[in-house]
Amino acid sequence: MAASGNRWKTAVVAMFFGIAGVGPHALAAPAAPVLNLCYERADVRPWRTEDGHGLNIALLQLVAAHTGVTFNFQTMPWKRCLAQLKADEVDGAFAVSFKADRREIAEYPGGATPDASKRMHIDSYVLLRRKGSKVDWDGKVLRNVDGAIGAQLGYSVTEVLRGLNVTVDEGSQRADELVRKLLAGRLAAAAVGGSDAQTLLAGPYGAQIEALPQPLIEKPYFLILSRRLAARDPALAQRIWDAVETVRNGAAYRKLEQRAMQARPHRQPQ
Repeated sequence: MAASGNRWKTAVVAMFFGIAGVGPHALAAPAAPVLNLCYERADVRPWRTEDGHGLNIALLQLVAAHTGVTFNFQTMPWKRCLAQLKADEVDGAFAVSFKADRREIAEYPGGATPDASKRMHIDSYVLLRRKGSKVDWDGKVLRNVDGAIGAQLGYSVTEVLRGLNVTVDEGSQRADELVRKLLAGRLAAAAVGGSDAQTLLAGPYGAQIEALPQPLIEKPYFLILSRRLAARDPALAQRIWDAVETVRNGAAYRKLEQRAMQARPHRQPQ
């Protein structure tokens, strides 16, 4: 009797799939999304490294586990990363500060006024000068600037510097290149990220440079997603950005963050 019942159930299932014109495997759950993300090919500790480590990577790996999305990370020069995002050759980029013209190639969480609660982290830009230099910054006005101020190619801080009516040299892609130009007398000062500044001050150039105590600017940094992805699946985009906030505030990530901050170079900007 049981065998007869099982055969009947099997026949009903087969008949259903035959009427529907699909096989039983077609009702399986859809494949989890796989997104390709690019980031700058540079070590910016503790946030990210060229070989795929750091807090940004850890945060996104936790977001992937939280959402079921798979992220593939690709490191490349920053300008190329933005170009590939514009061409829809990648699905997103991180860690990206806000510039209005970047909304032409990607979407921020919150749109034209990015939602800072969805940030990956906050960092600042500071000015490095040669020891003995009189270049000064009081938070509003730059003084004693006797040459160009260097910034990395494609970085948003260039807009801040131009707004201060100084000559900007953005011919370098790496922070250490800027310091070498600074020490060679080709720059009056260099605007670098706060994390980069700490690394440089603790490194071999530390005895020859110093950081001005007042940051140029402090900014949130985001995961931005391609316009095509955000238009095709806005619910997925929002789910990812919501997860960034949830994970960043969660115990697992905070533990990683605390450990990474304790391991940072101990010499602080002066």
